Amino acid sequence: MTRPSLTTVTRPQGNNRALLAGDVTLPDFDLAFQDMPVLVKGFRRMVRDLEFDICEMALTTYLTARAHGVKFTALPVFLVRDFHHGNMVWNTGLGLTRPMDLEGRRVGVNRGYTVTTGVWARSILQDEYDVDLSRVTWAPSGDEHVASFVNPSNVVNLAADEVMDDAVQSGALAGVVGTRIDRPGVAPIVDDGFAAGVAALKGRGLYPINHLVVVRDTTLAAYPGLAGQLFDAFSESKRGYVAELKAGRISDLTAADRVHLAALDVMDDPLPYGIAPNEKVLSMLMDHAVTQGIIPERPPLESMFAADVLGRVG
Repeated sequence: MTRPSLTTVTRPQGNNRALLAGDVTLPDFDLAFQDMPVLVKGFRRMVRDLEFDICEMALTTYLTARAHGVKFTALPVFLVRDFHHGNMVWNTGLGLTRPMDLEGRRVGVNRGYTVTTGVWARSILQDEYDVDLSRVTWAPSGDEHVASFVNPSNVVNLAADEVMDDAVQSGALAGVVGTRIDRPGVAPIVDDGFAAGVAALKGRGLYPINHLVVVRDTTLAAYPGLAGQLFDAFSESKRGYVAELKAGRISDLTAADRVHLAALDVMDDPLPYGIAPNEKVLSMLMDHAVTQGIIPERPPLESMFAADVLGRVG
């Protein structure tokens, strides 16, 4: 009997390496990995056209898409995590001395307003620096993956002839969230973003999730055992990577590897999969998505994930 072959998009990274290499497989399914050098293009194709069976997906894009009726469901497989204190810059010539000085000003957002990195960066401004996000005019540089999303009233996209990096350098934008910009007269809002991210992890449990895995609802319906097999395979691949990381057998460390090593000072597994070990951070993200006007209300956490993997931890 022919095994089903399922189109799959995921970025090559340490925790997925064994899965992409075929060293980890599913008992009853083959994964047909699609070449996607620019991963965000895969997000858009999945959100707008449900083009793939399985796709890595930005967390806030998923929340937004579900709120707008897109027919896919997530697995609690959290592929990418990062610290975002370093993803905020401001113009040093405007006399800004504290993040609250951004209130009443115009601040750029890298790509769309709902991009997960920007959501986490704005949450840090609110939670750690008491910035009233509603008093900032946010200026995204791109459109949204979810085409039906409507910006809140204080979100106005950059003009067609504006370039975000130029605008913050000139002072037309007071700052930018969601990216790093290396230009004269532009500096990080937080001097040592990595150290601040580690401190937030240790001090208040902030360990931001950026990406998870989604599966087309029609695919889940066609193959009832798929969600569990996917969860197990992604988990097995990740465990091998974490073992290598702990043993010091990974050379040429990537930025992601360094984040995971820092997390190992706090937890035994820097990439826990499953709802239970991630409930606090998921709740943080959903609360901020509501506060920032991205989704109208917070859905029950269990409703966002495939039913047959709700209790699994990998």
